[in-house]
Amino acid sequence: MALHIYLIRHGRTEWNEQGLLQGFGDSPLVEEGILGAQKTGQALKNIPFTACYSSLLKRAQDTANYIIGERDIPHFHHKGINEIYFGNWEGKKSIDLAEHPEYILLRTDPKNYLATESQGETIEQLYNRVMKAFQQIVERHKDGENILLVSHGMTLTLLTAILKGIHWHDFRNQEIHRFVANTAINIAKIENGKAELIEFNNVEHLGELAMLDKNAPKYSPQRG
Repeated sequence: MALHIYLIRHGRTEWNEQGLLQGFGDSPLVEEGILGAQKTGQALKNIPFTACYSSLLKRAQDTANYIIGERDIPHFHHKGINEIYFGNWEGKKSIDLAEHPEYILLRTDPKNYLATESQGETIEQLYNRVMKAFQQIVERHKDGENILLVSHGMTLTLLTAILKGIHWHDFRNQEIHRFVANTAINIAKIENGKAELIEFNNVEHLGELAMLDKNAPKYSPQRG
């Protein structure tokens, strides 16, 4: 028996559609985001979840509630699985920062992104925060349980990379890892003290909705 944690990124939001950096900043789910969360809930309706965890941000909490639906599942909020803090870049258009040297480091070279100008969180700080939170959640539960965890793009892309055995320095290397799509299903398996990713970026349940997300796999989900 193993512990399984279902890792879901929140549904599509207004800021996602507008191309704005959204870390600790928050914006509502759009219609497609709500539908994606509902479809995820339908896909997972037969999974007997013991508990649900979401971040302190409303977009993640709302997504979790749509997935849970009418089921009586305890829902906890954990700041450790918040999105990365972008500092004074919160709410700025990513296209306006595209040529900024520090933003390029954020996208391509996590080790050397020091957040000097953005005054936000470094990737190393995000890594330490997220891994501590993940371990806390794992330790609260036991083999045979299923846990729902609803979080964010950078947070889950980093966490799934680590679960694949990829160093956090390399989690933005698109040759070995992909960004997690909105409401894609990812599954971590924890057994005998070892954690591994057994399903990644599965968007089959989203149908045509997945076409709206540039991060969604174009052909089939990655498993392994």
